[in-house]
Amino acid sequence: MTAIPSLETPLLACEAEALVWLRELADTAVAAVHPDALLAGQLPEPPAGRTLVVGAGKAAAAMAAALERAWQSRHPEAPLSGLVVTRYGHGTPCERIEVLEAAHPMPDGLSEQAARRMLEAVADLGTDDLVIALISGGGSALMSLPAPGISLAEKQAINRALLRCGAPIREINTVRRHLSAIKGGRLAAAAHPARVVTWLISDVPGDEPSLVASGPTLPDATTPADALAILERHAIEMPAGVRDHLAGSGGAPRREAPDFARDEVAVLARAAEALAAARATAEAAGVEVRLLGDDLEGEAHELGRAQGRLALSRRDALEQQGLTQPLLLLSGGETSVTVTGDGCGGRNVEYLLGLFEALKGAEGIHALAIDTDGIDGSEDNAGALFGPGDWARAQARGLDPRDYLSRNDAYTFFQTLDRLIITGPTRTNVNDFRAILVLPRTP
Repeated sequence: MTAIPSLETPLLACEAEALVWLRELADTAVAAVHPDALLAGQLPEPPAGRTLVVGAGKAAAAMAAALERAWQSRHPEAPLSGLVVTRYGHGTPCERIEVLEAAHPMPDGLSEQAARRMLEAVADLGTDDLVIALISGGGSALMSLPAPGISLAEKQAINRALLRCGAPIREINTVRRHLSAIKGGRLAAAAHPARVVTWLISDVPGDEPSLVASGPTLPDATTPADALAILERHAIEMPAGVRDHLAGSGGAPRREAPDFARDEVAVLARAAEALAAARATAEAAGVEVRLLGDDLEGEAHELGRAQGRLALSRRDALEQQGLTQPLLLLSGGETSVTVTGDGCGGRNVEYLLGLFEALKGAEGIHALAIDTDGIDGSEDNAGALFGPGDWARAQARGLDPRDYLSRNDAYTFFQTLDRLIITGPTRTNVNDFRAILVLPRTP
């Protein structure tokens, strides 16, 4: 890995090397939570009956491929079949498990078809059968079957409104579960009396298993009344069918339901593992690391400004103490963006632009933020990065961070500076990875 530049390194070389180092650190973090590194030791013994794989999420196809390889190695004669759905372009070839693709973040007709097919696939299972559910972030949109009396168009409109108003993902998924015929444990209920084993790659702050992809195989602790209250609090317009469903529904299967007694769940990867891998790599290079949290939420640009102020104060403290050791501030989680403009971008570049504005080119401070799935929002980038010299470059080009933030156009801002990070789909997803590298200023 690229070495951390020293205080004697020339300024331009120092910035270039620091940004390369951050970019390689992000690759290390993502690799640590890729399905290839996670599934081999998880395999259960084949059941007396069938083993059926179902799944949804941005990592679902890679999880299925890793499962197939491990299964073939350990149980070559045991039957295995199933289907999973992932985002367009995130597929991975499989031999025994069918891979479907659908839309994200807004579900489409193929999202609905995938959900119907999964319910049909598990409908005739018995007590000797096993279901392995491969669930990861993004699965809520990719496996979208509206509850009776609600159309896909109505569900899309509510989903779109929740995303635009900046509602936290926990609230969005609560609504999704109670407008669904498959989420909130309903897929597992349809599979019973078969045993259901759920493997998760978590993209939710706090890593509550039932929240990942709205928990299609896990019982739900929320109620339709909770979903109704969320929609009312955010002033989301509700068609009559949606309101009637939430007012009259009995809710999703509960934790105490006997059908769930034999089921198991394991979280295979989460933001904490990605941050831990980055931390170990940085500390091995002689960098002091401070973890700011793996579950940070809130408005993206506001978190960026707050972490910018923190980075400045930490740099000043290092210099006052005469310390020359580099400092790395790491964080994860899932921020939100309240959309008021018509620009392009996702929460990671919005966070970075808030940070960029707060730092104003402060010497020695470099930053990176990506979505670990490789797609920040709905654009083609995973995120972006910048160094202190980019402030002068932005000024020379007439780029005002406040103007671009007001239009939610952070993508265009960093594109103009040639600072976007484009990785393509990573086929995993533990949400945001943010890193701020603080190099004490040359005496």
